[in-house]
Amino acid sequence: MSARLAKATFWAAAGGLVFAQAGYPLALRALPRRPLRPEPGPGPGDATAALPTVCLVIAAYTEEDVIAEKVANARALDYPRERLQVVVACDGSPDATAERARAAGADVVLELPRGGKVAAQDAAVAAATADIVAFSDANALLEPDALRELVAPFADPGVGYVCGQVSFVNPDGAAGTNQEGLYWRYEMWLRAAESERWSVTAGNGAIYATRREDYVVVDPVMGHDLMFPFTFVRRGRRAVYAPAARATEKMVPSIEGEWQRKRRMMSHAWAIILRGGLLDPRGFPPPYLLMLVGHRYLRYGGPFLHLAALATAARLARSRRHGAVYRLALAAQLALLGAAAAGPRAGRAGLVARYYTLTTASIAAGLHDHLRHGTTAGWDAAEGTR
Repeated sequence: MSARLAKATFWAAAGGLVFAQAGYPLALRALPRRPLRPEPGPGPGDATAALPTVCLVIAAYTEEDVIAEKVANARALDYPRERLQVVVACDGSPDATAERARAAGADVVLELPRGGKVAAQDAAVAAATADIVAFSDANALLEPDALRELVAPFADPGVGYVCGQVSFVNPDGAAGTNQEGLYWRYEMWLRAAESERWSVTAGNGAIYATRREDYVVVDPVMGHDLMFPFTFVRRGRRAVYAPAARATEKMVPSIEGEWQRKRRMMSHAWAIILRGGLLDPRGFPPPYLLMLVGHRYLRYGGPFLHLAALATAARLARSRRHGAVYRLALAAQLALLGAAAAGPRAGRAGLVARYYTLTTASIAAGLHDHLRHGTTAGWDAAEGTR
């Protein structure tokens, strides 16, 4: 590689990394806000009667340890009971998930052949008659007012998808090494800014909803978290974030466990990226396309940008002219890898470096898995999250 090409590659890769982590949040702040425009509703005395009917879908596979608590949590929500239907869609569970869901008071329990989470959700929606279909994971617990807050944005007829806020709790407390909570707080800030200005670029499985008539059937290997937001935007609807609709989930205790979880998730994400339409810019308004570039395209290109920056910095560090800049860049990248290798021995900085390095590498590992083995629709619970 010539020095000129190496320099161009280095600055393109480094620029992409810096924009994804620091430039994108600044670019978001520069975009104008677009407030929701709810249609006029009835007076305060009729507020309960005006609430939409909701079907809360809980897809479950081998969830016998948590499903009773989940159903009890759903039934205790501050939402008119006559307007809420709790549906557990058992995805071929070989254990006592279905029986325990019925005993806990689920309104409907579907016992389905194994087809994956999305297929189970499709079956539940096909049987639903409610105005809104909401979704939650079996291990996610909702705050009492979460459902009211989740459906509130649908008062704007332009809204097609709403996701709530999920907080991750480390079940091992100080003994856990995972830094997902730190990352997720930053991620939620970005999604709030995206929602205020146009639409979110991704959701979460713990708490989200659509109108039943707007529900989109997608390939079973393509999860709703990434597929739904941009699909709704392409259809002319908004995908928004309701931070007051809160849920909590246990996080994977270790960084290594988080690496495995994200590797599995990225195998599904690459199916969406490569053949689900995420990379096709047609139909996206310019502000939203900027969001996809800053938050999705560059994020998923992260491991390859890091490798390009590392290789070209090593190549250019030997230069007698201007080599100091590249030696500094090379040293910074090696220091990150060194801190990641040290992990907890380097304190909190080492844990953050290890988390960042492994979760970035999981993107490339997920691509490898998808290309070599394909992606199956089925899923298993991540270690330590139940």
